[in-house]
Amino acid sequence: MGRVDAHHHIWDLTVREQSWMVGPELDPIRRSFSIDDLVPLAATADVTATVLVQTVSLLDETVELLEVAAGNELVAGVVGWVDLTADDVGEVLAGLLARPDGVYLKGIRHQVHDEPDDNWLLRPDVRRGLAAVADAGLAYDLLTKPPHLPAAIETVRNLPQLTFVVDHISKPKIGDPLEPWATQLQELAALPNVTCKLSGMVTEAPWTTWKPTDLQPYADTVLNAFGPNRVMFGSDWPVCLLAASYNQVLETAETLTTTLTPTEQHSIFKTTATDTYGL
Repeated sequence: MGRVDAHHHIWDLTVREQSWMVGPELDPIRRSFSIDDLVPLAATADVTATVLVQTVSLLDETVELLEVAAGNELVAGVVGWVDLTADDVGEVLAGLLARPDGVYLKGIRHQVHDEPDDNWLLRPDVRRGLAAVADAGLAYDLLTKPPHLPAAIETVRNLPQLTFVVDHISKPKIGDPLEPWATQLQELAALPNVTCKLSGMVTEAPWTTWKPTDLQPYADTVLNAFGPNRVMFGSDWPVCLLAASYNQVLETAETLTTTLTPTEQHSIFKTTATDTYGL
């Protein structure tokens, strides 16, 4: 196994619309993207395994992603969606894992940053659902923005049996002051059961004018807080195409980690992901 891309998506607009794809600024990615579109890009980048992540809150999509993983050597794991608030969430997870392709299910995610309540993660029904994710032996991807970090910190602290993964470094706006995001991320990183994806930064920066130096303070904050052995690279393809090509995202991640040792870089581009998700 070469490098691991721990975060990317696919979608087929002939199957369903992507409800989050609102506004003309998203027109460049308002088309279908398949795993076959990613395969040559990954090969050029020495990416030999990926984690395919949900985009909509539908169980049907999770099943579709598992089928894709079973049918393509590139996809080593899936982060899907289930309704964490449902009474039968444990049974739903068991059903997914019992499928012939259920071995590819490695984690669960929900678009927490789209919930109107910044404390959504602290709801009793959500916490019960997260406990079921832990009982199923899966990880949980935290898709949050800075206002959700206090609730995320409490949630991670209260569920030490669950492995959490912060997506897109919690989406700080590149160019905004680092605080309070940086201090809150450090508080989160102090908890041992959480890792972080070095991903999603180019689309939080000005899409047409960003430079790697704009991202460096944010990457340094993440690396100093979590350490390289708890940080993993993710492309966020094809969303990244709004601001950068697949290869540009990868090269930028290399630039942001250039001062690290080869062993530390190996963690970011492979072993953190394989260990966290059990790839």
